[in-house]
Amino acid sequence: MSPHVVIADDDRAIRESLERALALEGYRVTLAADGVAAAVAARGPDVDAIVLDIGMPLIDGLGVTQLLRAEGVTTPILMLTARVSVDARVAGLDAGADDYLPKPFDLDELLARLRALLRRSRLAGAGDEPDDDLTLSLLHLDVAARRAWWATTEIALSKTEFDLLELLVRNRGHALTHALIYDRIWQYDFGPDSNNLAVYVSYLRRKLQAAGAPEMIRTVRGVGYRLDEP
Repeated sequence: MSPHVVIADDDRAIRESLERALALEGYRVTLAADGVAAAVAARGPDVDAIVLDIGMPLIDGLGVTQLLRAEGVTTPILMLTARVSVDARVAGLDAGADDYLPKPFDLDELLARLRALLRRSRLAGAGDEPDDDLTLSLLHLDVAARRAWWATTEIALSKTEFDLLELLVRNRGHALTHALIYDRIWQYDFGPDSNNLAVYVSYLRRKLQAAGAPEMIRTVRGVGYRLDEP
């Protein structure tokens, strides 16, 4: 069955153009014009992904994301935002979004990111990742439950943040290139001008620090990132 995607945006032109584009790609599409309608549509049993604008009436995209995650809805969310600051984008990730795309966006990039989210979701559902525990110093990851702790403090992570931290822990002490991380986490290379990875690394560092961990994620200039034992 073709993937079912919810498109939630209060801009009618964007909703309808995305509906046409996704239909041509073989997707089934449900449209929502406000946050309440988006939350209702996203709860559908066969929804595979949600494309969600931050700035919507009644409930904004951040509120919708927080509501769905609090209810245990794990459907991948691609958040659209016209806000250019890193803090605004990070707020979407903190709410539980899996990826973000700033407006105005390129349609081909949106489709590529959507395909990557769907691939990651299928792999997770198929149980391709090993169900085991990972430990580095006081950092502990329960891969099966997708939970992380520093000492006794649990670290609340989105799916993408957990995937990134798991990749770094499994390859501790080794510098991972930007291209490799993009391929493993997003299955798509956003190119040298993208700061998508930098935003995730920055926020992952903040969450680790807030839990009491020392600096562990190192920037390897011209290469990528490395996680070192403290």
